[in-house]
Amino acid sequence: MPRALKPCSTPGCPELVRTGRCSTCTGQAEQQRGTAAQRGYGARHRRRFRTRVLQRNPLCVCVDTSHDHGTQCLRPSTVADHHPRSRRELEAAGLDPNDPAYGRGLCKGCHDRHTAAAQPGGWNQAR
Repeated sequence: MPRALKPCSTPGCPELVRTGRCSTCTGQAEQQRGTAAQRGYGARHRRRFRTRVLQRNPLCVCVDTSHDHGTQCLRPSTVADHHPRSRRELEAAGLDPNDPAYGRGLCKGCHDRHTAAAQPGGWNQAR
């Protein structure tokens, strides 16, 4: 059964959508966000941080009791996550956010759950 239409989640936008934002507000938010390279996730990040973190942690290191197979996820890691500090916190402290020592390997599901809990307002809320 399709979801009922509701107003776009952007305050003040009257556009009706099934979920989240309308296409106009989504496009504006993406433009404001910038490209991955503009946010610091360019070639240097992939080469130095992501590759080394995923080599060190080929299996997801998330400790999550919601998984059927115990306390550690153990799915293949596909995301290099900054942990325990975020990329923004590392930059603010004058540390190198591309240093693999500040990362851990996670599967996409665990990374998405962690990000949703750590950044409850979404990426734009923290700015």
